[in-house]
Amino acid sequence: MSSTNSRQILSGYRVLDCSVAMAGPFAAQRLGDLGADVIKVEPVEGEWQRRMAAGGGEGRRINASFLSLNRNKRSLAVNLKSDEGRAAVHELVKTADVFLQNYRPRVARKLGVDYETLSAINPRLVYVSISGYGPDGPYADRPGQDLIVQGLSGAMYSSGVEGGMPQPSGQYVVDATTAYCAFEGALAALLHRERTGEGQKVEISMLDAAIAFQMQEISVFTIDGKPQQRTAEPHAHVYIRAPYSAFRTQDGYVTIAFPPMAKLAELFDDPRFSEMDDAVDTFARRDEIHRMVEEHTAKWKRDELVDAMLALDIWAGPVHDYASMLDDPQVRHSRSFVEYEHHSEGPLKTPGFPIRFEKTPSRVDRGAPLVGEHSREVLKSIGLDDETIERLAREGVIATM
Repeated sequence: MSSTNSRQILSGYRVLDCSVAMAGPFAAQRLGDLGADVIKVEPVEGEWQRRMAAGGGEGRRINASFLSLNRNKRSLAVNLKSDEGRAAVHELVKTADVFLQNYRPRVARKLGVDYETLSAINPRLVYVSISGYGPDGPYADRPGQDLIVQGLSGAMYSSGVEGGMPQPSGQYVVDATTAYCAFEGALAALLHRERTGEGQKVEISMLDAAIAFQMQEISVFTIDGKPQQRTAEPHAHVYIRAPYSAFRTQDGYVTIAFPPMAKLAELFDDPRFSEMDDAVDTFARRDEIHRMVEEHTAKWKRDELVDAMLALDIWAGPVHDYASMLDDPQVRHSRSFVEYEHHSEGPLKTPGFPIRFEKTPSRVDRGAPLVGEHSREVLKSIGLDDETIERLAREGVIATM
């Protein structure tokens, strides 16, 4: 552990942040904001986010996107593909409390920073792994990108207009929610370690996080059967290049996230795309590109188009409503929902806890309480007698059952 400001709650804890983009760095930043010594382990050329800012916010030496996600950190630029670089990080792991990464499955093992390797070096290590869809299952090797996961999670049918296109959020809501889950997971695992002395792996899936943050909306559907009925007027990223949206197909919608124009030209056999500059035209000509893309997507079946795009490493996915999301093979495989009997409401099915602890899994011990259902037992646990509790109830200080 390192020595930092003793007045902060995570003072003395060290975090190795081996993540990129938003979800991982944001989670690590939150640990740093609470006083942890966060060391950003990045390639010698720097994390790619340093060179790619939303909306072209270049800043001076550091762009706006990187600045927003990486405060309270120190940078260690190291090549993990080299033996010496890897050995240095392994030595650093001996001093660490938390290791955070969001590589695609199997990449961490190739770089020598997988859980099995690092936990053997430091059994007390809390190892936080963020992925798009979990470590296994039919989508395990797909890219986990915010817009794609929004579509998969059912969220895009909760805004926009009746009969209109599925409406993505104007914020990176999935990345942010995943970051909060990773932050919570790290803290909970640290608490477990302080009690037991043992570290563990913590797995965060972007898809599970996106489902969980829709707790109320999805539960209205799963419990009451009310569909996502949108109104005639919209109730709801202007900085991202095209194509970056949901597009109509013959039998549904697909999300497509900023592919290289050359790959679109290849897929659609349309040279107009290859004539566009990825960095300049794709932002300045967003409306035109959207219309061009939909000319082609409208000729495809949804799942056939997704498969064709993924084969070319184009980031794409289907857009679900809640009904089809519940039947998605990855959602079913990951057991993203919990089903239990509520003492007053009967059988319920709701999104589960999106953080997967290796040694301390979550569980549902009780459903939501009725008003004052546990007032007596809680107050008795702090020493109040029955007479006092009754008086407080009579005086309206508390409610009981």
